[in-house]
Amino acid sequence: MRVSLTLNPSRSGNNRSNRNNLNNDGRFPLRLDRAAIGLIFILTILIMGLLLLGYRGKPQVRSFNWTDRQVGAQDTALTLNFNRPMDLGSVENNIKFFTGDDKNLKPTPVSGRSSWSGRKLFYTLDRPLPYGQNFQVRVEGGQDRFRSGNYHETMQPFQASFKTRDRSFAYIGAENEEEGRLVLFNLTQNQKIVLTPPNLVVFDFKPYPLGDRMLFSATARSANPAVPTSLVEQELYTVTTGLRINTPSDDVPVIADAKQVTKVLDNREFQLLKFDLSTDGKTAVVQRVNRKNKTRSTPWVIRLSTEEPPEILKFDQPTGDFLITPDSQALVVTQGQGISVVNLNQASEKDGKSESLSFLPKFGNVLGMSADGSTAAMLKFNTDFTRSLYLVNNQGTETEIFKTTGSILNAQFSANRRTLFCLLTELISSEQYIENPYIAAIDIAAIQKEQPTKAAAQLPTIHPLLRLADQRGVQMSLSPDNVGILLDQKVPAITQDGKPTQTSRLWLLPLGEDVTKPIDPIDLNIPGLLPRWLP
Repeated sequence: MRVSLTLNPSRSGNNRSNRNNLNNDGRFPLRLDRAAIGLIFILTILIMGLLLLGYRGKPQVRSFNWTDRQVGAQDTALTLNFNRPMDLGSVENNIKFFTGDDKNLKPTPVSGRSSWSGRKLFYTLDRPLPYGQNFQVRVEGGQDRFRSGNYHETMQPFQASFKTRDRSFAYIGAENEEEGRLVLFNLTQNQKIVLTPPNLVVFDFKPYPLGDRMLFSATARSANPAVPTSLVEQELYTVTTGLRINTPSDDVPVIADAKQVTKVLDNREFQLLKFDLSTDGKTAVVQRVNRKNKTRSTPWVIRLSTEEPPEILKFDQPTGDFLITPDSQALVVTQGQGISVVNLNQASEKDGKSESLSFLPKFGNVLGMSADGSTAAMLKFNTDFTRSLYLVNNQGTETEIFKTTGSILNAQFSANRRTLFCLLTELISSEQYIENPYIAAIDIAAIQKEQPTKAAAQLPTIHPLLRLADQRGVQMSLSPDNVGILLDQKVPAITQDGKPTQTSRLWLLPLGEDVTKPIDPIDLNIPGLLPRWLP
């Protein structure tokens, strides 16, 4: 048997072609590797050159936290974020502020302190900027920190605009269709809005931190004008103002038209006596009396940002006046023979009592606190029937700064905590107990430099700013930018049937650079009571 093998020429040719393709494919990756290695070498040279010579692009401001924002007194620091580390002095010496519109800008000094964190500059203001103004900030001539020889790169010029909040206040109307109603007045825009409906009589109110709402107590207006409105039938409401402030923070105002009233707390089981609103606008404390047991009044906590029911604060002894601390975390309340500080975040503690953070036994009331909560103005009733005003700081230091035979009604700190503005009375007749109120400024910065053990008589004297003869029940409010004090004054009037009566007008007491020097007050020609500035 014979077997023959035959080779196919065409298949043999295919094998040679495959070998050629393999050779070609082997050379192609080698060429790609060489090209990649060359590119890496070139990039390495460029990177080393950048590291040795430095990046020659212009330094510039990447972001500014107040661009196109509305700044309030609580906004104390502006922030400039640079793209490169900067020479500190060259930037700090070249920050300039201007006020006015784009066509009429004028340089405006803004005192403050600079601090750095990496490439961020923080400029902390010494005092709040005046409300109702347009501002522009410029930085020119700043240089980067690193040098190439003797050369510093100069920054790209920067400018940005921002404004401060409108100068606005609210009050309770005193005449005609505004009587008993809550009114908002914008001094910057010269606009007035009556916020509450005519069927409600407002007794007290507190503005929210963004000015977008008001928390107020009111009762239904009596249908018979001869029947006075009942004070014990108050209920708690909110009303929108229509203000929409674009703040530097993440807080967002309520987007709603003005005059929208919402009930927060009714009076079916408890009577409402008074209330206070926290600085952050999330918590309210109300003094309530059980209608079935009116022997004791009790503070309640309302979480306004949630749907939680009111939470009672329990004490061993009856409580009186109270004030929420500026950090919105605690309540300062008069209790027994002293003042208690209670934690608001733990309203109901074990044993059914509220947690007391501290107790100040010798003081009778807290009149006001500085914005940072570091210092409080407190009232002490002395055994010789006089009254003393004390400064108490968070370190426990107590300093008596004023002693009087009259009354100490109110005390409000300036934003920089250097001055305390007080509403005081002077005892004219001890037999008939006639008092004349006056507003005064006390330089507490000078007092705090003295020894705390000094007697009040040895400390600097107070500076009267305005005397109010034959006035009772005066209310005052210090503006957030510290340029003026609002107050109400009783004035004689005539009723529609020709009988003599009294009404109340609002006045503005301007404050100059030297707040201890009196300036003539301005009659705003507004009939109203209880004026309060918006934050």
